[in-house]
Amino acid sequence: MNITIRRGVKTDLPQVYRLIQELAEYERAPQEVTNTLADMEADGFGENPVFEFFVAEAEEKVVGICLYYMAYSTWKGKMLFLEDLIVTEAYRRYGLGKQLFDAFARRALELGAKRLKWQVLEWNEPAIAFYKKLNCNLDAEWINCNMNEQEIAAYVENL
Repeated sequence: MNITIRRGVKTDLPQVYRLIQELAEYERAPQEVTNTLADMEADGFGENPVFEFFVAEAEEKVVGICLYYMAYSTWKGKMLFLEDLIVTEAYRRYGLGKQLFDAFARRALELGAKRLKWQVLEWNEPAIAFYKKLNCNLDAEWINCNMNEQEIAAYVENL
């Protein structure tokens, strides 16, 4: 199988968006995807890009992505946050996830990041097994905190 791992470009976004929707289906939350292709174009390729990504390409199709962004730790400094690592189902078990993660780790070194950070759902055993093979730290101590768009608006309205 001929696979190319490369930096993502704007024209990849429609295929990237399809992979994001596929992930949402897998995670049993397709209704939670409110991001749009237009948002991704503006956010990734506008005046102030807020994310970057790598793609795994096979047969001129994007079959995997690794989407990440720079974050900051007050204790450690610059870090890269891995938002999503997705390989379409038909291309799993060929090492594409590892190749995408390797590109992500190399990018972290290029950018001088002091830490890589990401999340995995507690029920996603295949992903957990994958990350264990990478010898990463699985930290059950931290609790994720979030507010959605409506909750942010309600909070600010009540300030």
